[in-house]
Amino acid sequence: MSWGTELWDQFDNLEKHTQWGIDVLEKYIKFVKERTEIELSYAKQLRNLSKKYQPKKNSKEEEEYRYTSTRAFLATLNEMNDYAGQHEVISENMTSLITGELTRYVQELKQERKSHFHDGRKAQQHIETCWKQLEASKRRFERDCKEADRAQQYFEKMDADINVTKADVEKARQQAQLRHQMAEDSKAEYSSTLQKFNSEQHDHYYTHVPNIFQKIQEMEERRIVRIGESMKTFAEVDRKVIPIIGKCLDEITKAAESIDHKNDSQLVIEAFKSGFEPPGDVDFEDFTQPMKRTVSESSLSNSRGDGKSEPKFGGKSKGKLWPFIKKNKLMSLLTSPHQPPPPPPASASPSAVPNGPQSPKQQKEPLSHRFNEFMTSKPKIHCFRSLKRGLSLKLGAGPEDFSNLPPEQRRKKLQQKVDELNKDIQKEMDQRDALTKMKDVYIKNPQMGDAASVDHRLAELGQNIEKLRLEVQKFEGWLAEVEGRLPMRTEQARRQSGLYEAQNTSAVNSCAQDRESPDGSYTEEQSQETEMKVPATDFDDEFDDEEPLPTIGTCKALYTFEGQNEGTISVAEGEMLYVIEEDKGDGWTRIRRNEDEEGYVPTSYVEVYLDKNAKDVYKSLQKISE
Repeated sequence: MSWGTELWDQFDNLEKHTQWGIDVLEKYIKFVKERTEIELSYAKQLRNLSKKYQPKKNSKEEEEYRYTSTRAFLATLNEMNDYAGQHEVISENMTSLITGELTRYVQELKQERKSHFHDGRKAQQHIETCWKQLEASKRRFERDCKEADRAQQYFEKMDADINVTKADVEKARQQAQLRHQMAEDSKAEYSSTLQKFNSEQHDHYYTHVPNIFQKIQEMEERRIVRIGESMKTFAEVDRKVIPIIGKCLDEITKAAESIDHKNDSQLVIEAFKSGFEPPGDVDFEDFTQPMKRTVSESSLSNSRGDGKSEPKFGGKSKGKLWPFIKKNKLMSLLTSPHQPPPPPPASASPSAVPNGPQSPKQQKEPLSHRFNEFMTSKPKIHCFRSLKRGLSLKLGAGPEDFSNLPPEQRRKKLQQKVDELNKDIQKEMDQRDALTKMKDVYIKNPQMGDAASVDHRLAELGQNIEKLRLEVQKFEGWLAEVEGRLPMRTEQARRQSGLYEAQNTSAVNSCAQDRESPDGSYTEEQSQETEMKVPATDFDDEFDDEEPLPTIGTCKALYTFEGQNEGTISVAEGEMLYVIEEDKGDGWTRIRRNEDEEGYVPTSYVEVYLDKNAKDVYKSLQKISE
């Protein structure tokens, strides 16, 4: 089967077919090129997706990746990054092995096709020239034969005519012989040209054209084979990355199988455990007998007069049933009346009102309602130490020993700080060792440098190491105290802490404050922790007792009032008492009789005499707390 013998007369069709084959090859190249662009785009999108969900450095997200589920997700993101890399490999291999190679091959194919068809056209032109020569020789032979016949007829006519001279006859005879000779010559030339043409034509159709067409056939077959090999390569490029992609998927599966729900639950405990004990049972309060101001000793707080001290937690502060609530704030909320005060009596005489005006009857609200109202209310700072603590929480610095945190969280923070300091010490020691070696080299080879030039840096490193070791000892002391290894902070650690903090903070005069958490600062004010903080010192540890609200004036009872409801206090007409909280628009004024008796009375039942200076201080503290 050969195009040269089977398609000897299909030169034009072969030219069109081979051009179509090149077009198909170029179309396939374009297809592969677009596939590589898709692979690159897909890889880029996968990488961007993986990068988008990667945890930000030095952010809260990094802490979340200690859980096995989030670590598995992080491993998935990393594997997706590798997965994207394999698609980039596919694109690169297809570009180099298929697109690049076929592009070069197409250029060579076009040149080869052009050469073959040029040879074919040249052979076609040659045979056409031979045919034209044959036609010209034939026409010349035909013309000469006709001329010879006409000359012969003219001679015979002249020879038969008796009136024609002998010279004319001779001339006609010679002319006839000449024409006859020319016809013979044309015949011989025509015969020779014909033989030559037949030979050229035979060579053309049986030698030249078959050879040219055979080359064109081989060229087309190579093109077909080449496009088939490229399609195989197309599949092989994908197949080569399948094992690596399979490994990526296996790693994702392995990461998913490594998720441990029990471990994650334990990590949640470690992250948020406060170390406090849950509150005890609430005792029954008997309201069948009249009482002035009763608070259960085993409920939210202890009365002041019992003289009993609460056990200290961790050797620093008192253990409380409600570690997150201030006593004064809570008791003020739970005992303050919620109904409008009664109007004053019509007559100032006690006889006009036999039993005195009664406090309005009110339904006792559930403790949870009071507690929720307290949690949504704004805190008040009633003394300078509470003011200082509030500023400490707002400025954002926090105490150096993390005493504002619950015990368990404090232990973790201290341990983390100790580990960081140990790493810093190791870095400083590595630098010192390196400088020591450099100094030894300088001593042995003075031409390399001056050994004395590193002494200053070595001294600095030594001082830094010593400071860091002191810091480690200080934090280890606090850590031991939290873990219960030491009953209380040693005097040396206390002196170190006081010396260190004295260099960073100025002394702040403070009065006694509420100690409801291990350091007295883990209260409702911690919700404002991100606003601002100032460093706290061990000076705060001296204040562990409750500080009563400061008095802001005095008052005189205009009428007798029997406080039968919780939060109120009974007063007699003409009695002088201390004002500790003025009327806020609800019709009630908070007063104190002595250290153990205080409560609310209707504002219309008393005449208030506020001390101007105390009132200004009280209002300033209120503004700061808000």
